[in-house]
Amino acid sequence: MSSVLDVVLLLALPASGKSEVRRYLAHLTPDQCRNEMHLGPTVQLDDYPYVHMMRRVSQELRKAGHDGVFFDSDDLPMKNSLDWGTLIELLNEDFDDLQKKNRPAPASAAEWLLARFDAARAKVGADPALGKLPADVRAKLVATLEDESKQLLADKNAGIPDSLEGKTIVIEAARGGPDKATCPLPSPLGYQYSLAQFSDAILSRAAILYVWVTPEESRRKNHERTDPNDPGSILHHGVPIAVMLGDYGCDDMEYLIQQSDKPDTVKFTSRGSVRYLPVARFDNRKDKTTFVRVEPSVWKADDVKALHEGLGEAFARLSRTVASKA
Repeated sequence: MSSVLDVVLLLALPASGKSEVRRYLAHLTPDQCRNEMHLGPTVQLDDYPYVHMMRRVSQELRKAGHDGVFFDSDDLPMKNSLDWGTLIELLNEDFDDLQKKNRPAPASAAEWLLARFDAARAKVGADPALGKLPADVRAKLVATLEDESKQLLADKNAGIPDSLEGKTIVIEAARGGPDKATCPLPSPLGYQYSLAQFSDAILSRAAILYVWVTPEESRRKNHERTDPNDPGSILHHGVPIAVMLGDYGCDDMEYLIQQSDKPDTVKFTSRGSVRYLPVARFDNRKDKTTFVRVEPSVWKADDVKALHEGLGEAFARLSRTVASKA
Protein backbone atom coordinates (compact mmCIF):
# COMPACT_ATOMS: atom_id res chain seq x y z
CA MET A 1 0.00 0.00 0.00
CA SER A 2 1.30 3.48 -0.88
CA SER A 3 2.16 5.81 1.99
CA VAL A 4 -0.46 8.51 2.50
CA LEU A 5 0.35 12.17 3.13
CA ASP A 6 -1.08 13.43 6.41
CA VAL A 7 -1.52 17.21 6.08
CA VAL A 8 -0.98 19.03 2.77
CA LEU A 9 -0.75 22.81 2.59
CA LEU A 10 -2.03 23.59 -0.92
CA LEU A 11 -0.48 26.97 -1.67
CA ALA A 12 -0.32 29.25 -4.71
CA LEU A 13 -1.16 32.68 -6.06
CA PRO A 14 -4.88 33.26 -6.73
CA ALA A 15 -6.38 31.46 -9.75
CA SER A 16 -3.25 29.30 -10.09
CA GLY A 17 -5.27 26.10 -10.15
CA LYS A 18 -5.57 25.12 -6.48
CA SER A 19 -9.34 24.68 -6.57
CA GLU A 20 -9.18 22.86 -9.91
CA VAL A 21 -6.62 20.47 -8.41
CA ARG A 22 -9.02 19.79 -5.53
CA ARG A 23 -11.89 19.23 -7.98
CA TYR A 24 -9.80 16.82 -10.06
CA LEU A 25 -8.65 14.84 -7.04
CA ALA A 26 -12.28 14.51 -5.91
CA HIS A 27 -13.01 12.91 -9.31
CA LEU A 28 -10.46 10.10 -8.75
CA THR A 29 -11.18 6.76 -7.12
CA PRO A 30 -9.83 6.13 -3.61
CA ASP A 31 -7.34 3.63 -5.05
CA GLN A 32 -6.07 6.17 -7.59
CA CYS A 33 -5.68 8.82 -4.89
CA ARG A 34 -3.82 6.46 -2.57
CA ASN A 35 -1.60 4.66 -5.08
CA GLU A 36 -0.96 7.43 -7.62
CA MET A 37 -1.22 10.63 -5.54
CA HIS A 38 -0.26 9.39 -2.03
CA LEU A 39 -3.49 10.82 -0.66
CA GLY A 40 -6.22 9.39 1.49
CA PRO A 41 -9.79 10.66 1.25
CA THR A 42 -9.37 14.41 1.67
CA VAL A 43 -10.73 16.71 4.35
CA GLN A 44 -10.69 20.32 3.17
CA LEU A 45 -9.90 23.57 4.98
CA ASP A 46 -9.73 26.90 3.13
CA ASP A 47 -9.38 30.49 4.33
CA TYR A 48 -11.25 32.03 1.37
CA PRO A 49 -14.73 31.73 2.95
CA TYR A 50 -13.41 33.86 5.82
CA VAL A 51 -12.00 36.45 3.40
CA HIS A 52 -15.41 36.61 1.73
CA MET A 53 -17.16 37.15 5.07
CA MET A 54 -14.61 39.81 6.06
CA ARG A 55 -15.58 41.62 2.89
CA ARG A 56 -19.27 41.21 3.72
CA VAL A 57 -18.70 42.62 7.22
CA SER A 58 -16.88 45.59 5.70
CA GLN A 59 -19.61 46.19 3.12
CA GLU A 60 -22.34 46.31 5.73
CA LEU A 61 -20.36 48.51 8.11
CA ARG A 62 -19.57 51.00 5.35
CA LYS A 63 -23.25 51.08 4.36
CA ALA A 64 -24.02 52.06 7.96
CA GLY A 65 -21.49 54.88 7.79
CA HIS A 66 -18.82 53.15 9.90
CA ASP A 67 -15.23 52.16 9.30
CA GLY A 68 -15.08 48.89 7.33
CA VAL A 69 -12.55 47.33 9.77
CA PHE A 70 -11.16 44.85 7.23
CA PHE A 71 -11.56 46.69 3.89
CA ASP A 72 -12.12 50.32 2.88
CA SER A 73 -13.51 49.28 -0.51
CA ASP A 74 -14.49 46.13 -2.38
CA ASP A 75 -11.67 46.90 -4.81
CA LEU A 76 -8.81 47.48 -2.35
CA PRO A 77 -6.46 45.23 -0.35
CA MET A 78 -6.83 44.58 3.37
CA LYS A 79 -6.55 47.65 5.59
CA ASN A 80 -4.33 45.82 8.10
CA SER A 81 -1.84 43.26 6.77
CA LEU A 82 -1.88 41.51 10.14
CA ASP A 83 -5.17 40.01 8.99
CA TRP A 84 -3.11 37.53 6.95
CA GLY A 85 -2.30 36.15 10.40
CA THR A 86 -5.94 36.43 11.46
CA LEU A 87 -6.83 34.03 8.65
CA ILE A 88 -4.18 31.53 9.76
CA GLU A 89 -5.51 31.63 13.33
CA LEU A 90 -8.97 30.81 11.99
CA LEU A 91 -7.52 27.84 10.09
CA ASN A 92 -5.74 26.74 13.27
CA GLU A 93 -9.11 26.74 15.06
CA ASP A 94 -10.73 24.77 12.25
CA PHE A 95 -7.91 22.22 12.36
CA ASP A 96 -8.35 21.87 16.10
CA ASP A 97 -12.09 21.33 15.64
CA LEU A 98 -11.29 18.57 13.13
CA GLN A 99 -9.08 16.79 15.65
CA LYS A 100 -11.65 17.07 18.41
CA LYS A 101 -14.67 16.42 16.16
CA ASN A 102 -16.08 19.66 17.53
CA ARG A 103 -19.07 20.96 15.58
CA PRO A 104 -20.06 24.35 17.04
CA ALA A 105 -23.76 25.02 17.52
CA PRO A 106 -24.02 28.66 18.67
CA ALA A 107 -27.31 30.44 19.22
CA SER A 108 -26.24 32.97 16.58
CA ALA A 109 -23.83 32.01 13.80
CA ALA A 110 -23.08 35.67 13.03
CA GLU A 111 -22.23 36.45 16.67
CA TRP A 112 -20.03 33.34 16.70
CA LEU A 113 -18.23 34.49 13.55
CA LEU A 114 -17.68 38.08 14.70
CA ALA A 115 -16.29 36.83 18.02
CA ARG A 116 -13.94 34.48 16.17
CA PHE A 117 -12.70 37.34 13.99
CA ASP A 118 -11.94 39.45 17.06
CA ALA A 119 -10.25 36.63 18.97
CA ALA A 120 -8.08 35.71 15.99
CA ARG A 121 -7.14 39.36 15.43
CA ALA A 122 -6.12 39.74 19.06
CA LYS A 123 -3.78 36.74 18.78
CA VAL A 124 -1.79 38.38 15.97
CA GLY A 125 -1.74 41.88 17.44
CA ALA A 126 -4.55 43.45 15.40
CA ASP A 127 -7.40 45.46 16.91
CA PRO A 128 -10.45 43.33 17.90
CA ALA A 129 -12.61 46.15 16.58
CA LEU A 130 -15.90 44.32 16.10
CA GLY A 131 -16.42 44.00 19.84
CA LYS A 132 -16.18 47.78 20.13
CA LEU A 133 -19.04 48.52 17.74
CA PRO A 134 -22.06 50.37 19.14
CA ALA A 135 -24.68 47.86 20.26
CA ASP A 136 -27.23 48.93 17.64
CA VAL A 137 -24.69 48.74 14.81
CA ARG A 138 -23.53 45.30 15.89
CA ALA A 139 -27.11 44.06 16.24
CA LYS A 140 -27.95 45.19 12.70
CA LEU A 141 -24.73 43.63 11.38
CA VAL A 142 -25.53 40.32 13.07
CA ALA A 143 -29.07 40.30 11.70
CA THR A 144 -27.90 41.07 8.17
CA LEU A 145 -25.16 38.42 8.13
CA GLU A 146 -26.92 35.67 10.07
CA ASP A 147 -28.01 33.58 7.08
CA GLU A 148 -24.60 33.76 5.37
CA SER A 149 -22.87 32.95 8.64
CA LYS A 150 -25.18 29.98 9.18
CA GLN A 151 -24.17 28.64 5.77
CA LEU A 152 -20.46 29.05 6.55
CA LEU A 153 -20.96 27.25 9.85
CA ALA A 154 -23.00 24.48 8.22
CA ASP A 155 -20.30 23.96 5.59
CA LYS A 156 -17.60 23.90 8.27
CA ASN A 157 -19.44 21.34 10.39
CA ALA A 158 -20.33 19.19 7.39
CA GLY A 159 -16.61 18.95 6.58
CA ILE A 160 -15.74 17.39 9.95
CA PRO A 161 -15.72 13.58 9.59
CA ASP A 162 -16.32 11.16 12.43
CA SER A 163 -12.82 9.75 11.90
CA LEU A 164 -9.62 11.10 10.34
CA GLU A 165 -7.99 7.69 10.09
CA GLY A 166 -6.37 7.22 6.69
CA LYS A 167 -7.44 10.66 5.51
CA THR A 168 -5.39 13.58 4.17
CA ILE A 169 -6.19 17.06 5.46
CA VAL A 170 -5.77 19.66 2.70
CA ILE A 171 -5.41 23.30 3.80
CA GLU A 172 -5.67 25.83 0.97
CA ALA A 173 -4.32 29.38 1.10
CA ALA A 174 -2.75 32.08 -1.09
CA ARG A 175 -0.15 34.59 0.04
CA GLY A 176 2.11 37.11 -1.65
CA GLY A 177 3.41 40.64 -1.78
CA PRO A 178 3.32 43.77 -3.96
CA ASP A 179 4.20 43.69 -7.64
CA LYS A 180 7.98 43.96 -8.16
CA ALA A 181 8.75 43.57 -4.42
CA THR A 182 12.03 41.91 -3.50
CA CYS A 183 12.47 39.03 -1.08
CA PRO A 184 12.49 38.49 1.79
CA LEU A 185 9.02 39.98 1.97
CA PRO A 186 8.46 41.96 5.18
CA SER A 187 6.12 40.48 7.78
CA PRO A 188 3.19 40.01 7.78
CA LEU A 189 3.34 39.47 4.00
CA GLY A 190 4.17 36.28 2.17
CA TYR A 191 4.50 32.64 3.09
CA GLN A 192 7.41 33.16 5.46
CA TYR A 193 5.10 34.98 7.87
CA SER A 194 1.95 32.91 7.38
CA LEU A 195 3.67 29.52 7.59
CA ALA A 196 5.14 30.55 10.93
CA GLN A 197 1.64 31.35 12.25
CA PHE A 198 0.33 27.83 11.73
CA SER A 199 -0.07 25.86 14.94
CA ASP A 200 2.53 23.31 16.05
CA ALA A 201 -0.16 20.66 15.57
CA ILE A 202 -0.25 21.52 11.86
CA LEU A 203 3.45 22.18 11.30
CA SER A 204 4.50 18.89 12.88
CA ARG A 205 2.50 16.99 10.25
CA ALA A 206 2.45 19.27 7.19
CA ALA A 207 3.99 19.20 3.73
CA ILE A 208 3.52 21.79 0.97
CA LEU A 209 2.22 21.29 -2.55
CA TYR A 210 2.81 24.57 -4.38
CA VAL A 211 0.93 25.18 -7.63
CA TRP A 212 3.46 27.14 -9.67
CA VAL A 213 2.36 29.87 -12.07
CA THR A 214 3.77 33.31 -12.83
CA PRO A 215 2.07 36.38 -11.35
CA GLU A 216 1.13 37.41 -14.88
CA GLU A 217 -0.57 34.06 -15.49
CA SER A 218 -2.28 34.32 -12.10
CA ARG A 219 -3.76 37.67 -13.10
CA ARG A 220 -4.87 36.36 -16.50
CA LYS A 221 -6.60 33.32 -15.02
CA ASN A 222 -8.16 35.41 -12.25
CA HIS A 223 -9.80 37.65 -14.86
CA GLU A 224 -10.91 34.62 -16.86
CA ARG A 225 -12.56 32.82 -13.95
CA THR A 226 -14.38 35.78 -12.38
CA ASP A 227 -18.15 35.50 -12.10
CA PRO A 228 -19.46 38.72 -10.51
CA ASN A 229 -22.72 36.93 -9.70
CA ASP A 230 -20.94 34.32 -7.56
CA PRO A 231 -18.45 36.22 -5.35
CA GLY A 232 -18.42 33.64 -2.56
CA SER A 233 -17.64 30.72 -4.85
CA ILE A 234 -14.35 28.82 -4.45
CA LEU A 235 -14.13 28.21 -8.21
CA HIS A 236 -15.56 31.45 -9.61
CA HIS A 237 -14.68 34.32 -7.26
CA GLY A 238 -12.59 37.15 -8.65
CA VAL A 239 -9.84 39.11 -6.91
CA PRO A 240 -9.82 42.88 -7.70
CA ILE A 241 -6.85 43.99 -9.82
CA ALA A 242 -5.58 46.36 -7.10
CA VAL A 243 -5.44 43.36 -4.78
CA MET A 244 -3.77 41.17 -7.41
CA LEU A 245 -1.04 43.79 -7.80
CA GLY A 246 -0.82 44.91 -4.17
CA ASP A 247 -1.12 41.59 -2.33
CA TYR A 248 -0.30 39.01 -5.01
CA GLY A 249 2.04 40.78 -7.43
CA CYS A 250 4.71 38.30 -6.38
CA ASP A 251 5.25 35.64 -3.75
CA ASP A 252 8.20 34.27 -1.79
CA MET A 253 7.91 30.51 -2.30
CA GLU A 254 10.86 30.22 -4.69
CA TYR A 255 12.92 32.40 -2.35
CA LEU A 256 12.11 30.17 0.62
CA ILE A 257 13.03 27.04 -1.33
CA GLN A 258 16.32 28.56 -2.48
CA GLN A 259 17.20 29.77 1.03
CA SER A 260 16.71 26.38 2.67
CA ASP A 261 19.85 24.38 3.46
CA LYS A 262 17.92 21.11 3.08
CA PRO A 263 16.75 20.06 -0.40
CA ASP A 264 13.04 20.00 -1.22
CA THR A 265 12.10 21.97 1.90
CA VAL A 266 11.27 25.50 2.96
CA LYS A 267 12.95 26.87 6.07
CA PHE A 268 11.47 29.41 8.47
CA THR A 269 11.31 30.21 12.18
CA SER A 270 8.11 29.70 14.15
CA ARG A 271 7.80 30.57 17.84
CA GLY A 272 11.57 30.56 18.23
CA SER A 273 12.15 27.18 16.54
CA VAL A 274 13.58 26.57 13.08
CA ARG A 275 11.19 24.58 10.92
CA TYR A 276 11.71 22.66 7.69
CA LEU A 277 8.60 21.69 5.74
CA PRO A 278 8.79 19.31 2.76
CA VAL A 279 7.75 21.03 -0.47
CA ALA A 280 7.06 20.04 -4.07
CA ARG A 281 6.01 22.26 -6.94
CA PHE A 282 3.35 21.26 -9.44
CA ASP A 283 4.36 23.20 -12.55
CA ASN A 284 1.22 24.83 -13.95
CA ARG A 285 2.98 27.65 -15.80
CA LYS A 286 1.67 26.00 -18.97
CA ASP A 287 -1.97 25.68 -17.94
CA LYS A 288 -2.94 22.11 -17.11
CA THR A 289 -5.96 22.77 -14.89
CA THR A 290 -8.55 25.12 -16.43
CA PHE A 291 -10.32 22.30 -18.28
CA VAL A 292 -11.40 20.88 -14.91
CA ARG A 293 -13.95 23.69 -14.61
CA VAL A 294 -16.24 22.06 -17.16
CA GLU A 295 -18.15 18.81 -16.70
CA PRO A 296 -15.98 15.64 -16.60
CA SER A 297 -17.96 14.18 -19.50
CA VAL A 298 -16.24 16.62 -21.88
CA TRP A 299 -12.71 16.41 -20.47
CA LYS A 300 -10.18 15.57 -23.19
CA ALA A 301 -7.95 12.53 -22.64
CA ASP A 302 -4.74 14.46 -23.37
CA ASP A 303 -5.66 17.16 -20.83
CA VAL A 304 -6.44 14.56 -18.18
CA LYS A 305 -3.17 12.73 -18.88
CA ALA A 306 -1.06 15.90 -18.56
CA LEU A 307 -2.70 16.93 -15.30
CA HIS A 308 -2.68 13.44 -13.79
CA GLU A 309 0.97 12.83 -14.59
CA GLY A 310 2.05 16.28 -13.40
CA LEU A 311 0.23 15.93 -10.11
CA GLY A 312 1.41 12.36 -9.66
CA GLU A 313 5.04 13.38 -10.09
CA ALA A 314 4.70 16.28 -7.65
CA PHE A 315 2.95 14.20 -4.98
CA ALA A 316 5.51 11.40 -5.40
CA ARG A 317 8.36 13.86 -4.79
CA LEU A 318 6.55 15.21 -1.78
CA SER A 319 5.94 11.75 -0.38
CA ARG A 320 9.63 10.81 -0.79
CA THR A 321 10.73 13.96 1.05
CA VAL A 322 8.27 13.31 3.88
CA ALA A 323 9.51 9.72 4.15
CA SER A 324 13.17 10.82 4.27
CA LYS A 325 12.34 13.39 6.99
CA ALA A 326 10.75 10.64 9.10
